[in-house]
Amino acid sequence: MIHEAITRAHREEWARVVASLGRRFGSLDIAEEAAAEAFAIAVERWPTDGVPPNPGAWLTTTANRKAIDRIRRESKREEKHREARLMVDDGAPHSVGVVDDDRLRLIFVCCHPALSMEARVALTLRLVGGLTVPEIARAFLVQDSAMGRRITRAKAKISEAGIPFRVPVTDDLPSRISGVLAVLYLVFNEGYLASAPDSAPLRHELTAEAIRLTRLVRLLLPADGEAAGLLALMLLTEARASARLSPDGVLVTLDEQDRRRWDPVLIAEGHQLVRERLTSGEAPGRFQLLAAINAVHTSAGDVHDTDWSQIVALYDQLLRIDPSPVVELNRAIAVAELDGARVGLTIVDRLEPSLHDYHAFHATRADLLRRVGRVAEARDAYGEAMRLADNSAEVAALARRRDGLG
Repeated sequence: MIHEAITRAHREEWARVVASLGRRFGSLDIAEEAAAEAFAIAVERWPTDGVPPNPGAWLTTTANRKAIDRIRRESKREEKHREARLMVDDGAPHSVGVVDDDRLRLIFVCCHPALSMEARVALTLRLVGGLTVPEIARAFLVQDSAMGRRITRAKAKISEAGIPFRVPVTDDLPSRISGVLAVLYLVFNEGYLASAPDSAPLRHELTAEAIRLTRLVRLLLPADGEAAGLLALMLLTEARASARLSPDGVLVTLDEQDRRRWDPVLIAEGHQLVRERLTSGEAPGRFQLLAAINAVHTSAGDVHDTDWSQIVALYDQLLRIDPSPVVELNRAIAVAELDGARVGLTIVDRLEPSLHDYHAFHATRADLLRRVGRVAEARDAYGEAMRLADNSAEVAALARRRDGLG
């Protein structure tokens, strides 16, 4: 009896359901597929649930829902296909090009020179580096929503302009290397001091992977000074990893670290790379200067032996090629060590409009306020730094310094 009802409904309703859905969704294929799914469900359910009072309306409603589901699936599939096309070489699907490593090759693929540098880096960090939008936003010191829009615009430009994302050949590498190095630097930084509040404070898997990939870049482009500089910077930073957390999970600042726990092998390799670049005769780039600054720090057996005048001079060079407020903030810390906390604090206070939402600005200011005896202001600045910081070990260190004010 039920099967007869389904058959009768099939004869009477099939054409009407297909015509109705076809008009609504503008696709006969979608309409027929949705109608078929609805009738298949009827065959499965009606014998158990009974024939509904209005079989035609039931079939139309069910088919309509199936059509909507199909359209949603198709829209998501197309988006994922577009993202997947970023990662493939349409011209030579079986070629890996000059870059043998899968992940590094994908980074080179995404760092297409047709995109702005920020778009290249943000998109690659999201699609290849695996960082979340909030993690990327914190790396760029922007709001999550702004970074989400930036990544969306980058994808849209790729789609609208038909940018060919193919496996890079040797001639492509020089035009993409700056974006690749920027990506690797930010991945390393996320491992060096994780920005997500629910992750481990230090993510050694990210720093290790960034170093591995940067070594491969150096092999690909041995004459590139910035590739060597970035590798040196990573090695000299990673050399301090074992001394950066206390047993109770509090971040230990550079001046308080037990330097006997630093890795001498990584330091020696990093220093060698820095010396090679200094003798090359080429003007140093951003990563080479940052590596040189870290070389000065890791050359001192004790914090009091640090050559702060050399560090200030290196930051002066860095500001000429990267005049960012973050570089100015770091220079101010060195100036405070060389010329006194009051001089450093004057520089830091001038940066407040640019770095108001940056936790390291408030932490630096708090330390300098403490050193000049402005305890109440220091306490407030530590509190603001804690509010803006997400890394649990860093928050614990800030709390310890604030509580130590008395």
